[in-house]
Amino acid sequence: MSNILAIDQGTTSTRAILFDAQMQVVGSAQQEFTQHFPQAGWVEHDPEDLWNTTVETCRQVMAENEITASQIAGIGITNQRETTVVWDRETGKPIHNAIVWQDRRTTGICEDLRDAGHEASISHQTGLLLDPYFSGTKLKWILDSLPGSRERAANGELLFGTVDSFLIWRLSGGTSHVTDATNAARTLMYDIREGQWSNEICSLLDVPMAMLPEVKDCAADFGTTSADILGVEIAILGVAGDQQAATIGQACFQPGMMKSTYGTGCFALLNTGETPVVSKNRMLTTIAYQLNGKPTYALEGSIFIAGAAVQWLRDGLGVIENAAQTGDLAPQADPGQDVLLVPAFTGLGAPYWQPECRGAVFGLTRNSGPAEIARAALQSVGYQTRDLWEAMRADWGGDTHVTLRVDGGMSASNWTMQSLSDLLGAAVDRPVMQETTALGAAWLAGMQAGIYPDQDGFAETWALDRQFTPQLDTAPREAAYARWQRAVQAVIGV
Repeated sequence: MSNILAIDQGTTSTRAILFDAQMQVVGSAQQEFTQHFPQAGWVEHDPEDLWNTTVETCRQVMAENEITASQIAGIGITNQRETTVVWDRETGKPIHNAIVWQDRRTTGICEDLRDAGHEASISHQTGLLLDPYFSGTKLKWILDSLPGSRERAANGELLFGTVDSFLIWRLSGGTSHVTDATNAARTLMYDIREGQWSNEICSLLDVPMAMLPEVKDCAADFGTTSADILGVEIAILGVAGDQQAATIGQACFQPGMMKSTYGTGCFALLNTGETPVVSKNRMLTTIAYQLNGKPTYALEGSIFIAGAAVQWLRDGLGVIENAAQTGDLAPQADPGQDVLLVPAFTGLGAPYWQPECRGAVFGLTRNSGPAEIARAALQSVGYQTRDLWEAMRADWGGDTHVTLRVDGGMSASNWTMQSLSDLLGAAVDRPVMQETTALGAAWLAGMQAGIYPDQDGFAETWALDRQFTPQLDTAPREAAYARWQRAVQAVIGV
């Protein structure tokens, strides 16, 4: 039993990754699933798709690598956060499609709570902003919209969970209704200081607490899979939301360590240690991980558009055929042109939280072409990261040294990471192991199973692929960032 199976249930696909005793990837399997958009601003998943792709990818990676269930010491799960599922306790069948974290249908519920004066109390308890992003108002919407569901929930007939909870319920044959502290912290119903569900917030949302899962450490006994699913029973021993799992996989265990994941968007977490830091700059206060009953807190900032800006160049403008071309195009840009892209295609995330504003390109000349646009798209990632960097450092203590570790698809671009370092004026560390999210979930399970090292030992295994250091002088860096800030204010003002 020297292998760990990591399940990475994401927004557009599900992956299963096998790790060996040395925490190296043995193999992986991936399946995409359908996205449902019932109305403008609504995003749903069929929970059966989440379940079926999970089981199928697990079976596939085991078969392809000739690993049996009896050779797996434990399962770790990482998942898209905030996505909300309600299901029948007896049948395990969902009563509604999963409402995805991107869904905006509960804007009105959030506005009503804000107008009633509840935002300060909710933010204090949860560390979150009053926004449709989080699970609590999604759950309220389901209970409000399906007649009789709230009464059924109060009677214990219905259960709520984020995706990890739903999968564990199914995997365990309906014997484990659990979640971990990182997923609970994203529901808008969990008091991150007290470490328990908030009676006050559940009452405000009219959510029966009988339907909420038990909250555990990230490394714990979450139950055991039914033997008929993967061959024999396997213990589920690790759970963390995807961004927290990446933070763990990057071994950001010390206060001041920050990870930034560059996918479609960008999510940055800064470890702030044992004390939750209240942001003055509209960052989120959240739980980075919880081990041995002790939470470690983080500041989090979200950028809506990172890799999606490159997808726009490919699919929207047609100036590139594949994403990798941007790294070749950007260095060819005319250094005398200052083309700047504010990619607010779906509004601006942290620290602005301006969902209604839209993107713009500044500084175009008659000679501007694909190279200049490509450079602007890649630089926009650095500028937006600088926004988060400045806000987090100001919240935590402005002059305190911060170590930045990067992962995700865009981190493979040397040009982009060098540009990021130049715009931050700080070193950027890229690890050898790029499967940081799955690795985080795997380490939690493997450590709990006793086959992987403890926290300190795991941190020692982190290996640097390349460090990018600033090559741009202070004056031009600050001038460029000031121009970005003016462009953002122009977009917000439109």
